Amino acid sequence: MEFEAGRMMDVRMARIGLLVDQKAAARRWSFGENVFQAYIGEILSHAGIGFERLSHAEEIGASGCDIVLAALADEGKSDALLDYVQKGGVVVAYGGLHGLAQQLGFIRGTPLSAGYAVDGRLGDKGEGLRYERAEPWYINDRYGTSHVVSVEECGTIGKGNDEVEGVLLHRIGYGAGQLDRWAVDIPTVVVQMQQGTHPVLEDGVPAPDGTGQVNEGILKADDAIAFDWSQDRIATASGQMLFPLPQADLWRERLISHLIGLSLEKGMTLPFLGYWPEGVDYVATISHDSDHNKDEDALATLELLAECGVRSTWCMIEPGYTPSVYERVKAGGHELAFHYNALEIQGGIWSEEEFRRQHQWLKEAAGIQGAVSNKNHYTRYEGWGELFAWCEQEGIQVDQTRGPSKPGNVGFLFGTCHPYYPVAWADERNRLYDVLETSFLTQDMELPNWADSTLVEPCLDQVKRVGGLAHFLFHQVHIGSKPDVRESFRYVVREAEKRGFQFWTSAEINHWVRARRLTKIERIEDTGEVAVSQAQPGTVVWIPVLAGEGGEVETRFGHPCRKQVMGSWLQQAVVKEAR
Repeated sequence: MEFEAGRMMDVRMARIGLLVDQKAAARRWSFGENVFQAYIGEILSHAGIGFERLSHAEEIGASGCDIVLAALADEGKSDALLDYVQKGGVVVAYGGLHGLAQQLGFIRGTPLSAGYAVDGRLGDKGEGLRYERAEPWYINDRYGTSHVVSVEECGTIGKGNDEVEGVLLHRIGYGAGQLDRWAVDIPTVVVQMQQGTHPVLEDGVPAPDGTGQVNEGILKADDAIAFDWSQDRIATASGQMLFPLPQADLWRERLISHLIGLSLEKGMTLPFLGYWPEGVDYVATISHDSDHNKDEDALATLELLAECGVRSTWCMIEPGYTPSVYERVKAGGHELAFHYNALEIQGGIWSEEEFRRQHQWLKEAAGIQGAVSNKNHYTRYEGWGELFAWCEQEGIQVDQTRGPSKPGNVGFLFGTCHPYYPVAWADERNRLYDVLETSFLTQDMELPNWADSTLVEPCLDQVKRVGGLAHFLFHQVHIGSKPDVRESFRYVVREAEKRGFQFWTSAEINHWVRARRLTKIERIEDTGEVAVSQAQPGTVVWIPVLAGEGGEVETRFGHPCRKQVMGSWLQQAVVKEAR
């Protein structure tokens, strides 16, 4: 790559292929097995990286793709992959491809149960990121082949505490090309962290120290988490227990960083999109749940919001406020949203019919056409994805239900602070739901027997680190009656603004994320600029370059990148009230 007078000469954009063998997927679905490996498509789309879908390995040779991500391959038809590599192609696999192990001079190892992966090359500060399962390969020179020209070992996997059980990433030079094989199925790990390791059918396992008694007889989102109470939490300065890392987001970053690095190594670049518009590096949002529905608490909340200069999202539970309160909420630029109640001890029912009935109540009571956003009362949750399907049917575009219900599981309980599209179970062929999930970090702080404010700064710093969304939940009833909660609210706003966060409503987040997803990066022009289509004004495009090329660069995903902004953007109240 050569850079001259603001030009990138003879550089093209890497073409990425995503292989999900449809016959292999259909066979797994027929046995009720999930194909979460295909979720890599959502990971790429969230980063704004385009790709071509490949339905079987025989398509690879004629695809013109520079890098093929073998998300799911037919293990009995791997010769097409190896032939592509031998002729100069690059394949990346996330576990699997065991049929190639012997030909490449490796032995397939026994799968490893839950452990931690470390790879300092990718800027993870030596932190171990959790996985539920790993499929290691081990070098065996007896099976060597003359076509293998090099093997590089990167990172480690193991139980933690310096107990290494294998290599995280093997980079295998084969013929004129390269196979990079991760021992961890990264897309599946991301899904398990975001949505749980299994459907919620029974109470979860409580924390041994008594801080997370999720086994209280109420099915909730936090009854099926992918993290370990002992190994994945830390104590803040006050002793507050906290899940401190957005591990799913850090896994995403490892995957994207690796693909960018591969492209640069091969003399190409892989442009991607900034998460937020120019001038916005990270976003904060505050939601409220109207439990108890006292007008005086609503008015106290409106007063506090006006004092702090923040607009927020009001999740309304039946029977709600008096009509005049709704008008004041709308006049303040806040969003009216839905708070579905399926809590049996309050007469709630977990059913699509009841979900629809309560949403209809909200529309009539608040005088809105429908809610953009929902959060379930008490984070009530069952099964896997039926809630998202109900939201789709009702035209609700954002869910906020996934968050902590106990003082000991606050923080990044679901591994992410980014809006994401959840994936369905095998019975729906692992489709993506047309609903954005925006999980929250904590409920009201400084309540008796609840979390304290020492979690605010570490959480904000981690959200800032990954360019995400910091979502805090405050109930109007506590704002209205508890001075310590009001002060914790002010503290959140002060610390967020000090770090450069901008406060948006859930509806505004939804509008931007969905509009951004329409943007397509088409090609690199001769000038080195990127041609895009359907870009919103203010959309940021990052163009990775080799170190030392010259020009003004910033580091993104561990690589120097040039910044290109598509037009100008001024923050507006995109949606001041629910549709």
